[in-house]
Amino acid sequence: MGKKGKERAKERRRQRLEEIAELREVPYSPSERWWSGETAAVVTGANRGIGLEIARQLAAHGLRVVLAARDAERGRAAAERLREEEGLCVEPRQLDVTDSASVDAFANWVSSEYGGIDILVNNAGVNFNTGADNSVESAEEVIATNYFGTKRMIKAMIPIMKPSPFGARILNVSSRLGRVNGRRNRVGDEALRERLLQDDCLSEELIDGMVTKFLEQVKLGTWSLNGWPQMYTDYSLSKLAVNAYTRLIAKRILDKPEGEKIYINCLCPGWVKTAMTGWAGNISAEEAADTGVWVVLLPPEKAPNGKFFAERREISF
Repeated sequence: MGKKGKERAKERRRQRLEEIAELREVPYSPSERWWSGETAAVVTGANRGIGLEIARQLAAHGLRVVLAARDAERGRAAAERLREEEGLCVEPRQLDVTDSASVDAFANWVSSEYGGIDILVNNAGVNFNTGADNSVESAEEVIATNYFGTKRMIKAMIPIMKPSPFGARILNVSSRLGRVNGRRNRVGDEALRERLLQDDCLSEELIDGMVTKFLEQVKLGTWSLNGWPQMYTDYSLSKLAVNAYTRLIAKRILDKPEGEKIYINCLCPGWVKTAMTGWAGNISAEEAADTGVWVVLLPPEKAPNGKFFAERREISF
């Protein structure tokens, strides 16, 4: 893309962000508000950044929100600010998505305290690369948190999602860096790309095998020779796995009967000014959270399943 093309793309995006800002000011009509003060939402990694903002916006729309955080004290402090400064219904709870015992204990608590949940936002994630850095020293932790942690939460929460005529909602915070055919981040293995894009070929074995193979090559020091994403490699691969797993689960739950529907989708929040990016992003956490909140609050007749969103629009996997 030449200089003029980049400038046109930048201008189109600026206009789109202005449109979204205007849309955020339009209140939901009574007919659109399928939720109530008893609707329970869980947001992971919610003590700061995008997770905190998603929790804040959901609570501002009148939902009961569980603010889940690995660091219990930071989670309590974040929830207290939302309650004291904005009067929001937010409850903190410690949760480490990389720990099976922590996830099981959390699921048992949510089931006991709330009778289950209506919305799950899998936001907890880590990234140790900034700028031009592309280290894979923390690849195991990145994959364990971003992919296996998300997968663990989905498996634990689906059984306790409340039956509802409106459908329960799962949103996985992901990234365009995890697109199968990303311009700079495509996987070099063409056969693998084809299998990842074909719903009939998707399986846990395929996705888990991909990340396991990558981690094995990281340990051997051969990963850079094997066609993995070129930019933020471990983070990108973790999000590629999240995207593929989202589509797999969407297919599995597609035929759930009316009253037990669950809709699962992905969100790319964009390059956001948060601690994860070293505050070098180009949009605020408030702007980034908007699309995720919009997706999970769509009325049932418009609720998507197995889709990928950015800036209130569907994008390709």
